[in-house]
Amino acid sequence: MPPFVDDEIASQPRVWREAAALAAASREALPRPGERVAVVGCGTSWFIAMSAAVVREQAGHGVTDAFAGSEFPLGRTYDRVVAISRSGTTTEVVELLGALDGTPTTLVTAVPDSPAAARATDVVAMPFADESSVVQTRFATSALSLLRAAAGHDLEPVVADAERALALDLADLTAADQCTFIGRGWCVGLANEAALKTREAAQFWAESYPSMDYRHGPVAIAEPGRLVWSLGAAPDGLAEQVGRTGATFVQHDLDPQAALVVAQRFAVAVAKVRGLDPDQPRSLTRSVILA
Repeated sequence: MPPFVDDEIASQPRVWREAAALAAASREALPRPGERVAVVGCGTSWFIAMSAAVVREQAGHGVTDAFAGSEFPLGRTYDRVVAISRSGTTTEVVELLGALDGTPTTLVTAVPDSPAAARATDVVAMPFADESSVVQTRFATSALSLLRAAAGHDLEPVVADAERALALDLADLTAADQCTFIGRGWCVGLANEAALKTREAAQFWAESYPSMDYRHGPVAIAEPGRLVWSLGAAPDGLAEQVGRTGATFVQHDLDPQAALVVAQRFAVAVAKVRGLDPDQPRSLTRSVILA
């Protein structure tokens, strides 16, 4: 039986359309233009929060910060805090929502009757994006689709690119022994998420950096047999610099969110090559609940 994650990755074009439609129906629960907003999450959800925050601010909708759930500065004032949690049970998110008394909060979740939902002012529920695999794929990208649509992005070209991403041949990539993902702007969060996916699903050595910062040290490990993978446009000259090291520079002509789908498929493919179950990564559970 194929891993659940195969079907969950393949379902993303359809699910992103549902998320975009939900954004239009959830305007009262989502940040309004001009509000000062923080977006929080843990693990994958934190990286999606990073991307969503940059998207919103670049759209001119107001100052938007992103934090790991455990690192939110409680002394700082925001008009709204958006928390992303697939299960709604992650300890840091549940505790943070309980501590934000008086600050409007919105939970984006797949489980509307969760402990986090009980503590949030508003809940935007996406049960259609929930997953059976421990490894997050479609919920995370659907949360980003929701927040991109809320910021005014047209998701139809993104969906079309995701369909292309599902058809790309990855056979020439899975023999690599290391990969560094890079990105700029809102793609820094996507690069972090791509690296996390490969570490989770395949126990694979993957790193991530802002593209401009990659030259400041990390390029030292580039060599034949390794990948430097750009999500979104790369700085001028970087591909040539990587090429001189013997490493393979990877970049796809896709919307960066759709390019993340390629990275998800890569993570699962490497897991299979290594004889691992990508649905059940070593030492991980669906949600981190602290005693």
